Amino acid sequence: MIKRTAYINGKVFTVDENKKWAEAVVTYGDKIIFVGNNIDARKFINEDTKVIDLNNRLMLPGFIDSHAHIIMGGEFLLSVDLSQAKSANEFILLLKNHIVQKRGKWIKGGNWNHQNWDIKDLPSKEWIDEFSIDTPVFVSRADYHMALANSCALKLAGITKDTPDPVGGLIERSKLTGEPTGILKDKAMELVYNVIPDLSEEENEASITAAMNLAKSYGVTSIHDICYKNHFRALQNADNKGYLTCRVYARLPIDLHQHLIEAEIQKNFGSDKLKIGSVKAFADGALGASTAYFFEPYEDDNKNFGLAMDILIDGRLKEWMLQCDKHKLQLSVHAIGDRAISEILDIVEEMNKQNPKWDRRFRIEHAQHMRQSDFKRCAELNVIVSVQPYHLFDDGSWIVDKIGQERMLTTYAFNSFVKNNVKMCFGSDWSVATLNPLKGIYAAVTRHTCDNNNPDGLIPDEKITVEEAIKCYTINAAYSAFSEDKLGSICVGKFADMVVINRNIFEIDPNEIKGTEVDLTVFNGEIIFSK
Repeated sequence: MIKRTAYINGKVFTVDENKKWAEAVVTYGDKIIFVGNNIDARKFINEDTKVIDLNNRLMLPGFIDSHAHIIMGGEFLLSVDLSQAKSANEFILLLKNHIVQKRGKWIKGGNWNHQNWDIKDLPSKEWIDEFSIDTPVFVSRADYHMALANSCALKLAGITKDTPDPVGGLIERSKLTGEPTGILKDKAMELVYNVIPDLSEEENEASITAAMNLAKSYGVTSIHDICYKNHFRALQNADNKGYLTCRVYARLPIDLHQHLIEAEIQKNFGSDKLKIGSVKAFADGALGASTAYFFEPYEDDNKNFGLAMDILIDGRLKEWMLQCDKHKLQLSVHAIGDRAISEILDIVEEMNKQNPKWDRRFRIEHAQHMRQSDFKRCAELNVIVSVQPYHLFDDGSWIVDKIGQERMLTTYAFNSFVKNNVKMCFGSDWSVATLNPLKGIYAAVTRHTCDNNNPDGLIPDEKITVEEAIKCYTINAAYSAFSEDKLGSICVGKFADMVVINRNIFEIDPNEIKGTEVDLTVFNGEIIFSK
């Protein structure tokens, strides 16, 4: 039986420019059939209607995370968590305790961040080899652009003193012996990934289930996923078995683009719960790994400009991007450093000239460190920037040490994007950062950093309003996945994906937003989470 539900006595921020605020919402099945005041809502209420009194709480459209890793994130929830380590000793102890329980099996996960340690030295295999001699370990830094392998993992991957650095990657080596330290960056990480066994169907199912449970508790009803090997198949299985409790917009690796073209797949193909038609590529690495690609060298390493990916260097990325765009596959390209961003914009300019005109909605993922002149170029080229505001909170305490004061002025430049009319959507990059959108809104509005040293915000001029931040997590995110006609605002005819939170973030002190919690998550007309 199709159910009707009425949500009354609320403060409903619809994100609809024609009617921003309402008191009541009525849903029928998976759709919204009424948005308005309490009196008019009564016309839709009968003896079969479930009535939920919002008691003046704030209702928003369901949050859309524009950049997350569902299976990798779920796997992280089930793996070792090193993110809380504040020192080398804590890192070692946490890892040792986990290995005792999983001896002999691949140890993955991690999310360690040496920038948060009292002494900021990179870990090495010698730290952990003593208690992991028979257990392969490969644990990633928080940005997933650097990882530590122990000697067992290096041996399985065939990495020795004589192994050359792959193009777009780096094998860190001891300055004394030339032996690998265990730290691998970007493309060098693939040497180990290639020997790690694929997850089983049961492991994928457990990872997706863990991710879905976390997403619903945070009011996330849609995720723009970054898919890797076998991920899309696992998501299809989840959809078929009915435990996919958010909409997934899947982006497949760009090196699979020819298969999509041959299969005649185009943008936004699929069902209302699971879509493909977008591909993801990397132009560079990450700031914390010192592999984001810049015009000027790093402040803490004046010979290092970062690492451009091999496909950017040898021209394949440009060729693939032109092919994808010609066949109406949406492109999402990871670019963090100012030179990586600028070179991708150069390719987009050529794409616009060379290929037929269409509603391409090209996306730059992250767009963290911009040249001033490229804000205007983004707007002129109709480039969407998909950014992760909570990275500012996590990384803001050490950014200046990496790139200096001048470049920092245009880092995480949310307000500059808004002022330059660049379409901006928000995501988490989970499990790199928390999946919680309310924490992302807090970071975008306050620009606080984890060290509490920026009470007025890091580069305060780049703060945005609560309303602007919500739009980035809702209607802008829907637009970036060709779904603004069905998602992203509370309007009649759209899917009934909504979230109710316990504080009105428009009215409270912005500092309190980080402690706000989700009371209710509605997905496809069903209440899937209630605190």
